[in-house]
Amino acid sequence: MMAGMASEETWTRNHPDVRGPAAGGGEATPKSSTRAWTTRLVVAGILLSALNLRPAITSLGALLEEVRDGLGMSGSVAGLLTSVPPLCFAVFGVMAPRLARRFGAAAVVCAGMAAIAAGLLVRPYTGGTPGFLAASALALMGIAVSNVLMPVIVKRWFPDRVGSMTGAYSMALALGTSTAAAVTVPMTDALGGHWQSGLAVWAALAAAAVLPWLPVLRDRGAGAGREGTGATAHGEAQAPALRITRSRTAWALAVFFGLQATAAYITMGWMAQIFRDAGVPAGTAGLLLAVTMVMGVPLAFVIPRLATRLPHQGPIAVALGVCGLIGYAGLYAAPASGAWAWAVLLGISNCAFPLALTMVGMRARSGPGVAQLSAFAQSTGYLISIPGPLLVGVLYQHSGGWGQPIVLMVALMIPQMAVGWLAGRDRTVEEEAAAR
Repeated sequence: MMAGMASEETWTRNHPDVRGPAAGGGEATPKSSTRAWTTRLVVAGILLSALNLRPAITSLGALLEEVRDGLGMSGSVAGLLTSVPPLCFAVFGVMAPRLARRFGAAAVVCAGMAAIAAGLLVRPYTGGTPGFLAASALALMGIAVSNVLMPVIVKRWFPDRVGSMTGAYSMALALGTSTAAAVTVPMTDALGGHWQSGLAVWAALAAAAVLPWLPVLRDRGAGAGREGTGATAHGEAQAPALRITRSRTAWALAVFFGLQATAAYITMGWMAQIFRDAGVPAGTAGLLLAVTMVMGVPLAFVIPRLATRLPHQGPIAVALGVCGLIGYAGLYAAPASGAWAWAVLLGISNCAFPLALTMVGMRARSGPGVAQLSAFAQSTGYLISIPGPLLVGVLYQHSGGWGQPIVLMVALMIPQMAVGWLAGRDRTVEEEAAAR
C-alpha cells in the first residue's frame, strides 16, 4: 500500500499543474480541522454518488417484464429502453465541463444526484410510456454529468491519491450496480409486489447522496465554482480549452471506453440468455450474471491502485482483454459445463471500466484537462457502445444461435486491447494537443 502511495505521489510531482485543496494549491488554506472535515464530506459524497450511478438502470432491468405489462409497452419500445442509457450518457455528458466551469463540479454532481432522485421517484407513477421515458432521461442526465465529473473531483481533491480514490468510487459503483440487480425483485415483493414501489425506493439512496455535498458547497462559498474545474488563484480555469480532438491519446481512450462499454452492456443484456439457451436453469443463469457483476467490486479497487504504480497501463488492458477472450471462447465451446469459470473471467474482463476511469485522471495534467478528456472519452465512448447490444440481438435472431454473436464479441475485444495499449502510454493530452 505504501509503495502504491509513493508511486502516486511521484506521478503527482511529475505533473506539477495538478493541485487541489488536499494538496494546498491555489486557494487560501482553511483551518486544518475544517479542511479535514470538508475532505471527509467529499469522500462521503464521492462514495454515495458512485453508489447511485447504475441502480436506475439495473433496477429497471430486474423488473422490465412487469414494467412492460404495467405500461402496455411494446417489445420495440422495451428494446429502445436498453439503448437509452448510453445515448443519454453521450448526449448529456458533453454538457458537464461547461456546467462545471459555471457552477463547480461538486455543485453539478450534487444537482445530478437531485435529478436522479427526482427522476426515480416520478417515473413509476407517470402513467404512460412517454412520461416514463422522460423521467428516466432526467435520472440518466444526472448520472451522465456525474460520470464525467467524478474523475475531476478526485483529481482536484486527491491529486496524490488518484488510484486509491478512483478505486474506491469504482468499487462503490460496482456495488451499487450489483446490489440493485440482486435485491430489486425481493424488495419489490416485500413492499407489496408493486413494481412502482420497487423502482421508486431507489430514489431514497440518491436523495441521501445529495446531503454530503450541501455543507461542502456552503463551506467553499464562492470558491466552489473554481473547485470543480481545477482553477487556481492564478487563473487556471480561464485557460483556453484544449483542442482535445488533436490528441491521439484522447481518441485511443475514447475508443477504449466505448469498446469496454459495449462488452459490458452485451454481458449485462445477453449473458444470462446465453446460459439459459445452453440448458442452464433460469435461476442459476441469473446467479452467474450476478457473479460476473460482483467481480467488479474488489477488482475495481485493486486495478486503479495497480495502474497508478505503472508508467504504462497498456499491459493491464491487454491482460483484461485476454480474460475476455478466454471467457468468450468458453461460452462458444462449453457454455454450460464451464459456466462458472466463464462468468468469473468475463467479470474480470469487464473491469476495464475502472481502468479507463483511472487513465482519464492520469492522461491530463490539469483539472480543466481532466474535465475535457473525461467528457470527450465518455461521450464518444458511449456513442460507440450503442450499436453493440442491438447488433448482438440481430445476429442472434438471424442465425438462431450464439455462434455469430460470440464471434462479434471476440472481434470487438481485439481492438479494445490495441487501443487500451495506446491509451496507457505515459503522456498527456495537453502535450499532444499543443504539439500537433
